[in-house]
This record gives sequence, C-alpha cells and structure tokens, in this order.
Amino acid sequence: MKIETSYRKAVFMELFGICSFAKETSGDFIEVTEWSNGEGFDISLSSKSCGTQAIQLTWGEFKALKKLVKELDK
Repeated sequence: MKIETSYRKAVFMELFGICSFAKETSGDFIEVTEWSNGEGFDISLSSKSCGTQAIQLTWGEFKALKKLVKELDK
C-alpha cells in the first residue's frame, strides 16, 4: 500500500459585513478546502446563529447548485 502526503489548497473568510446575522465579534467564518484528488471540496461554516456545519461537494454538484441558485434569484 502506497501512502501519499498532500497539501490541500484552502481559502478562508470571516462573515461579518457579508452576512446580516454575523456580528463583528462573533468569529463567524466560512472555509473552503479542495480535495487532494481535485474532484471536489469541503465547506466548513461556523456561525453563532447556526453552529458548525460541513458540506462536501464534487465540482459537478457545485455546478448544479449554482444553476439552481441562479434560477431562484430570477
């Protein structure tokens, strides 16, 4: 069995100023981390109002989600 070490790309953002429920001192954030195989990503969301949530999506699922949100926004 071959063991591989990988370093995953991640981006992070505080939600204050973007989300109407996030307060300046709440520490609410969202972080997106790409999978090592490049086929999708993990979303970690932490907020005082909703607690901690985790979402995992493939790039295809994300594409479908974007289309659905765009349709709702019409």
